[in-house]
Amino acid sequence: MTALEVTDVRKSYGAVPVLRGVSLSVRPGTLTAILGASGAGKTTLLRVIAGFEAADEGIVTLDGNVVDSGRKRVPPERRHIGFVPQDGALFPHMTVGGNVAFGLPRAERGRAARGVINETLDMVGLADFAGRYPHELSGGQQQRVAIARALASRPRLVLLDEPFAALDASLRSTVRTEVLAVLRATGTTGVLVTHDQDEALSVADFVAVLRDGMITQAGAPRSVYSTPADPWTAAFVGTANVLPGVAEEAATKESAIVRTVLGSHALRCAEPVPAGTDVSVLIRPEQITLGGALPGHVTGLVTETRYHGHDALLTVRVDGVGFVRVRTIGTEPASPGDEVGLEVDGPVIAWQASGGERGDA
Repeated sequence: MTALEVTDVRKSYGAVPVLRGVSLSVRPGTLTAILGASGAGKTTLLRVIAGFEAADEGIVTLDGNVVDSGRKRVPPERRHIGFVPQDGALFPHMTVGGNVAFGLPRAERGRAARGVINETLDMVGLADFAGRYPHELSGGQQQRVAIARALASRPRLVLLDEPFAALDASLRSTVRTEVLAVLRATGTTGVLVTHDQDEALSVADFVAVLRDGMITQAGAPRSVYSTPADPWTAAFVGTANVLPGVAEEAATKESAIVRTVLGSHALRCAEPVPAGTDVSVLIRPEQITLGGALPGHVTGLVTETRYHGHDALLTVRVDGVGFVRVRTIGTEPASPGDEVGLEVDGPVIAWQASGGERGDA
């Protein structure tokens, strides 16, 4: 049984379609990341699930119960969903305890709620903060209070709308780790909206990529990254080199070779690709290794080096293809102006360049 089922949901604002047939399944106790660029429809999808917006068409089901069928809707307060907006949206005139209590049903507020408030604040590491006001807290502490408010009523589902986006990089990582640890410790099902590819891939059990109101691909993070559904998804979920290529020989499910300007590569193939077929080939930067500029090797000129400490991302100009990205780990990166040799490790994936059926999966 799924905790959340979204089936062919459509939503427009006037004549502008925002969701164009979104379907999504979320298993109980998991964290699903909805990954998409600004304007893709991520927040609108959360608002439809929460009940703040009505679906024009489609069905939203929570724990097997239909809460929106496009005609009949269960109001937000009866869906038992926690919602964490991007800015936390704490009430400035209320204490931390008051904000957390606001997430409880009216019948549970008052003195009887004190135990729930203290327990929930303790879960997010703010056990002694109930009497403080939002302006007395840091940005990270305010977000933890927003999470506590969402969890106070023990919801069946928590929706998080880019809750870490406003925090600086170091604080974002810390708060995100703490908050997601709370969700997992309590077994709470979560749906996280984000435009941050690293965030989606590193923390979620399941990733759904949303583009222009449609999900282009959904699956485990490793699957979405390693076998993207199309070139756009490949580039969006990580740095990608998509190069023109040609199938060198008739490709079967067992054996396939494709050639690019970087050489001949084994092709992971899901269906036959006729010899001579033009394809677009995905080569991730970490698949390319650098060596010396030796005769007979593919060579290029380093034009840019971005050093990140744990790795470096190099831009290399290669005749016949333009620029490719190369990721180096644990080695001193080459410098702009250096001539280097390039070699591709491991199999690649590709799509028919005509835009038809994929040449691999």
